[in-house]
Amino acid sequence: MLVGGLLSVMFALLLQLALSVHVRNTLVDAAGEGARYAAQVGHTPQDGVRRTQELARSALSAAYSEDVTARRTVHDGLEVVEVQVSAPLPIVGLSGPAALVVRGHALVEEP
Repeated sequence: MLVGGLLSVMFALLLQLALSVHVRNTLVDAAGEGARYAAQVGHTPQDGVRRTQELARSALSAAYSEDVTARRTVHDGLEVVEVQVSAPLPIVGLSGPAALVVRGHALVEEP
């Protein structure tokens, strides 16, 4: 009986870890795609914020698209767009403290 309960707990922990990794990877991808979109000629950082929010909302939920920022900056002498997403780190199901911060970068295209 004790072994069965321990196996159930281990399985639940492993499942939660997989969910956390999935959420992180999805947000990293959304931030990168938002940065690439904002870096295109004719687009602004705000376009990247909207694109990142759309992707996070469609792949996860609206809770993961609430705190998204974007800015143009210089990295190693090159102009880039940086998109940052702050979201809950899923500890129990898809809820948890706002502890997950991911960033995506893309080189700004020249006209």
